[in-house]
Amino acid sequence: MASASEKYAAFEEKVSRTVYFDNLSPQVTESVLRTAVEQFATVKSVKFIPNYLGPTNLPQCALIELDSSKKVKEVVSMISQYPFMMSGMPRPVRARPAEAEMFDDRPEKPDRKIKCCWLDPSDPDFEVAKDLKRLTRRHAVEAEYVHKLQLQEEKKLAEQQGETLNMHYKKFKLVDSIMADGTAKHLAKRYNLGVADE
Repeated sequence: MASASEKYAAFEEKVSRTVYFDNLSPQVTESVLRTAVEQFATVKSVKFIPNYLGPTNLPQCALIELDSSKKVKEVVSMISQYPFMMSGMPRPVRARPAEAEMFDDRPEKPDRKIKCCWLDPSDPDFEVAKDLKRLTRRHAVEAEYVHKLQLQEEKKLAEQQGETLNMHYKKFKLVDSIMADGTAKHLAKRYNLGVADE
């Protein structure tokens, strides 16, 4: 059986090969994400990070393990430079190298000792603990506000993509109707243009 240090070294190697994706659509599936990322690198595994704090319609996050740490840098660079296309629509996805704290199944760090104790109000660390408690509450309020902003952005993006799809559909129907009723052939004859039959 491998020692704790060997397990942690293997875990650190896995972290170096993993990309963290943020702001994914709530409807995205593992197969869609795998297909999109496999354009750049071989995907070993995809793991979605569950959202325990807010509603389920918030954008998702995922950890995607690739075949090498070099590919991680390439994928992060590509995502930062170009729009991320999923199911034919661009998404404002963010990507960055993963960190060990992002994994809920990370092994215990070797030689790490955690010590817990109750603090007396006269203890100098008591004020530090109170500050940390206030900071945690403030962070929760800020996180809730950010979630609201994300929902608003998601709604705007969905409306924009819906309008784009409707516009393309109307154009297609217009072209299809012009071809079907013979208007295209009539205009082609009038202006001496060649039009394919299909």
